[in-house]
Amino acid sequence: MKKLLQISAALAITLCATQRSFSQGCVAIRGTGNACMIAHADSSNHSQWVVSASGRYFKSFRHFSGATENKERLVQHTEVINHTASVDINIMRILNDRWSLMVDLPVISNTRSSLYEHGLVNGANKFNERHSMHSFGIGDLRIAAYRWLLDPKKSYRGNIQLGLGIKLPTGDYNYQDYWYNVGPNGTKELRPVDQSIQLGDGGTGVTVELNTFYNIFHNFGVYGNFFYLVNPREQNGVRTYRETLSPRLANEAIMSVPDQYMARGGFSYSLNPILKGWAVAVGARLEGIPVHDLIGGSGDFRRPGYVWSVEPGITYSGEKFSFFATVPVAFVRNRTQSVTDKEYSDKTGVFTRGDAAFADYSINAGVSFKF
Repeated sequence: MKKLLQISAALAITLCATQRSFSQGCVAIRGTGNACMIAHADSSNHSQWVVSASGRYFKSFRHFSGATENKERLVQHTEVINHTASVDINIMRILNDRWSLMVDLPVISNTRSSLYEHGLVNGANKFNERHSMHSFGIGDLRIAAYRWLLDPKKSYRGNIQLGLGIKLPTGDYNYQDYWYNVGPNGTKELRPVDQSIQLGDGGTGVTVELNTFYNIFHNFGVYGNFFYLVNPREQNGVRTYRETLSPRLANEAIMSVPDQYMARGGFSYSLNPILKGWAVAVGARLEGIPVHDLIGGSGDFRRPGYVWSVEPGITYSGEKFSFFATVPVAFVRNRTQSVTDKEYSDKTGVFTRGDAAFADYSINAGVSFKF
């Protein structure tokens, strides 16, 4: 029974361990590092090291204003297409059966293909040329401490873990590539890439996390994870050039530094003794960027919004090695009205809301080793 409880606990924790690379396209939620411990709540091994590597990939191309898809973008071939791949390298030190410390650094590769950034004049692309921009490098480093709130020796059936961390602006938030057809006589210019493929956000933030699991039966349980990044800085000073695309976008000339959030929960089922160490899970996942930050201003350019997904997953948990894979599939995508959208709406009396490109699904997988 103890082994079954270990697997169920590991499933609840491992599934969220490498999924802070939130990006869903133009709703630009970047990787902020692994949020959860991979060690079991009932781990009795003190002074243990856990090294993890995980990856996430998705392609965003479906444009939404609010919860309504702008299907004409696909018909007209004017959609923005983002390909994002990230790898998180995570090192964790388990101090005892309650406390752990974690350092996480993401490595990110992005490609963005679009028409509107390469020759748009008064709402029309006079060159009608699609070009791509790229970004590659490390993201924002995160350091966090975790504590199991209940005594693992007594609360072996379920537990709650609290995490508190700091996110440092180590990722390049002014990464540049060429915009075509924007200079004199249609030449190209080196400019900052879109916010959705910047490697960092330029802010020093605080992360708060809550992870929990409870075993209802010996091989069936529930799990839940919550993550919030508080970014007090309002804007990072990087120009978007959106004001050159349309006079309406004058209030979006500088990039915002938004908060981010993620919540997920579901059910897990251990496959023991048929498949020793394996378990499956299914749940719901919510991730997004809020319209208003908890601390500091919320103006300048951001694409607020959220994604609801159904998230099936599978894990393997051994004595020294663990593996997970999940595929969140979106069923609700909503590009909400930003502060600058609301300001323009109030000024003109015309309801305004920008759009954003979202993915249909993402692929997440990772491994961890204990030493």
